[in-house]
Amino acid sequence: MAFPPLLDRLETFLLYSQDIPSQNLGFVDPKATTLDLSIAGKDYVIHQSPTILNRPGSTTGAVVWKITPLVADWLAASDNPLWNSGILSSSSGVLELGCGISGLVGLVLAPLVARYTLTDQSYVAKLVEKNIVENSPLGNSKQTKTSAQKRKSKPSAVYPKAELRFVPLDWELDEVTPSLTGSDKAKSFDVVIACDCIYNDTLIQPLVQTCADVCRLRASDKNSADKPAVCLVAQQLRDPEIFESWIKEFSRYFRTWRIPDNALTEGLRSNPGFVVHLGILRDAAETRN
Repeated sequence: MAFPPLLDRLETFLLYSQDIPSQNLGFVDPKATTLDLSIAGKDYVIHQSPTILNRPGSTTGAVVWKITPLVADWLAASDNPLWNSGILSSSSGVLELGCGISGLVGLVLAPLVARYTLTDQSYVAKLVEKNIVENSPLGNSKQTKTSAQKRKSKPSAVYPKAELRFVPLDWELDEVTPSLTGSDKAKSFDVVIACDCIYNDTLIQPLVQTCADVCRLRASDKNSADKPAVCLVAQQLRDPEIFESWIKEFSRYFRTWRIPDNALTEGLRSNPGFVVHLGILRDAAETRN
């Protein structure tokens, strides 16, 4: 057995040998049309669609998953290792894959970085835009009384200076180009985020390929080519075979590290059933067969 596949299996064994509590599928509340969430000291009103969730096809992005607010809260913390290491900074450009209807990680992180691009299939666009508008102090003031009252006690969610936008991106059909940045100056991203996108084995290869394609934009960006893009993948531990297939495919393209539990918030650790990995794109000659 080759050494790298052995490491992939060892990673799977170590994670799944723990006594992981049941999270069911991992939805926050699949029946609610709105969620009131408090993250990093700010209140958010998130619209979601149980109706779209129950349609045939891949519509899992129609509601909020439990890992999403946990990742958003962790990324917003000042002692997060990505901020301490300089991977994230106030000048960073971030692209998120599979953001779902909430756009929640972007809503939380956008005020802290220079640019944040949310992407997913086009069916989420209407609700993503609605959530961006209604969680901005410059947006729609027609909120429910309960939500409005909650906002009085805490700061507004998205600051006016935040550059937050949604762009439709299908991993299997669409091409990754510098136009995703929405900027004439920026041609690439510092960080790529995929939050709970790994649940279907048929999507593993397109997802990993898209992660790699976004990170490859760095090579043609003259302003930032010396600093590699970092890919962050957060997921709920469900099927060990799906996880092993993902880690094997991801490690073909990326040098991969798992964030240790002591660098994560308590709710995001592997014992509750979550895991976060970082990847830096391998050179073409280094890509694993």
